[in-house]
Amino acid sequence: MALDEQTNKFFRIRRTVLQMLSDRDYLVGDFEINTTKEQFLDKFGEDPKKEDLVINKTKRNSPSEQIFVFFPEEAKVGVKTIKTYVERMKSEGVFRAILVVQQALTPFAKQSLQEFSGKFHLEVFQLPRMQESDPVARYYGLKRGQVVKIIRPSETAGRYVTYRYVV
Repeated sequence: MALDEQTNKFFRIRRTVLQMLSDRDYLVGDFEINTTKEQFLDKFGEDPKKEDLVINKTKRNSPSEQIFVFFPEEAKVGVKTIKTYVERMKSEGVFRAILVVQQALTPFAKQSLQEFSGKFHLEVFQLPRMQESDPVARYYGLKRGQVVKIIRPSETAGRYVTYRYVV
């Protein structure tokens, strides 16, 4: 993957995650969500390190509730990475986290997540995909690499928000 393409991908993923956190009632400034690609490049550089992209936000009505968003380096996340993140969460007193992964977790990493789930709430965030040839994607003129926010009515929740990555 070309460097510019990868940087663009990180920019879009980070913006989508910030929008999602805002939708979940975490304190996210509009300036963060509306950051331009140039501002992103100024802050993180041409080849951003995933550890620099880590996000820590506080719940709007409950300052003691915080969440981390981690972007693991490796494509397939293993137990060692999960334990590293859990240690960081323990040291900072944070009990919720989202992992933005490139591929599925290893079976041992999934098992390790279940072990920690009693004390910590960890989510694995891998965007569902939408084909560029999908009728809705074609209707809106979506291109490969774009992230789409979908809002559907829900009987139980009123509305259901989900995101799709166009491939």
